[in-house]
Order: sequence, then C-alpha cells, then structure tokens
Amino acid sequence: MSLAGLFPIDKWNFKTQSILNNLPENESAGLLPYMQEQRYGKGEIIFREGTRASGIYFIKKGKVKKYQVDQAGKEQIIYVANTGELIGYHAILAEEPYPDSAATLEESFIAFIPKENFLNVLENSTELPRRLLKTLSHEFTVLTNSISVFAHRSVRERLAISLIVLREKFKAETPEGKDIFINLSRSDLANIVGTGHENIVRFLSEFKAAGIITTHGRKICVKDIRQLVKISGYGNV
Repeated sequence: MSLAGLFPIDKWNFKTQSILNNLPENESAGLLPYMQEQRYGKGEIIFREGTRASGIYFIKKGKVKKYQVDQAGKEQIIYVANTGELIGYHAILAEEPYPDSAATLEESFIAFIPKENFLNVLENSTELPRRLLKTLSHEFTVLTNSISVFAHRSVRERLAISLIVLREKFKAETPEGKDIFINLSRSDLANIVGTGHENIVRFLSEFKAAGIITTHGRKICVKDIRQLVKISGYGNV
C-alpha cells in the first residue's frame, strides 16, 4: 500500500540516490573507475566516529545504520541508509573527521570512492555541486524533523513512525504483492526510537494484539498501515 496522502515519508528519507545517478559522462568517468567494491558481513563497521575521513561510500546493495555512541556506551541510530545511497560525504565536504559511525545491518556490497577522486570531480563539475547542495538542504529538513519528533512525541508514537519508515526501506527489495518484512533486531529498533529494549517489546506486543503487525522471529510485518499512521499522529486516516 502506498503512503501517498497518508504519511509524509519524504520528511524521513535522505535523497542521496540522486547524487550519482546519470551524471554527465565526463564526471562519472572521474569516479566510476576508482570505486573499490567490498563485501561486508552483517554488523561490520564501515567507519568510526572521529576517524579521519578518507573517502565516501556508495551502498550498491544492503542497509547501513549511521549512529553515535554516548558516554555510557549506548547507541543512538541517526539514520538507516539503503541500497543506492551515499554515506560519509559530509566529513569530506567539511574537511573534518567522520561525525558518526556506520555499520551494516545485513550483508552488504559497498563501493569506496577515495577522497581525492571525489574532490577532483567536485571541483571540476557543474552538476555535482548543485546536487550535493540540494541533498544537504533536504537532509537538514529531515534531521530537523527528527529532532522535533524526539522532543515532542511519545515512545509509542516514535515507534509507529519508525516502523512506517523502515517498512518503506524494506519495501524496496520486496517483490510486488509479497508481504514486507522489517528484518531488524529489537536492540537496533530501540536505538532508532531512542528508548529501552523493554519498551520496544511491550509496544510491539500491543501492536501485535491489535492486529497492526505480525512477527516472525525478529521480523516484523505491518498489516494495518493506516492504524500505524493514526498512532504516529500524522495524517487524517
């Protein structure tokens, strides 16, 4: 089921897929030959917060969590990047260390683009800077929206929002007509919502009892998206 008219999904997803798509041939020629593809197993670290930024990463297949760790060692997942998205470029543009860490949520194939090649194309491009500026502006909107939700919405509402957003991410790889399964650990889900593991378990049980979701091991299938949107506090459903 489409979320059009039900939920403002664009406020929750970055648009980095558009950055490298169909670049002029002379610009893509400065990047594609230098992409170094690597397979990552589930849970592998791609880069760590505070380390020197040596390049950017293009997710050819898979899902990656971007997160920060507080002084108590607890993760806060900032964003889940999907197939086709770029990560790590903020640090390159700012000439600073990586501001967060990145790790795979599932087996992934990720291409690394060295900093020097990326900056060389950027400096000689007319199209790439425009796309980056547009994407960064949208990301600011997404992050501002996320901060507002964390400040003003309950855990129950935040969980509903997170399930809606995650459903869209897992929908991309699900054949049409098939059930969409969110394959994520309860710990990672808690770190996205910003709450404890026990709260996630309690509210998922409530949603399951209401027929909003079903669970198959760790996998979650949303059965009543309209009811989930209603719980999230968005839209008129």
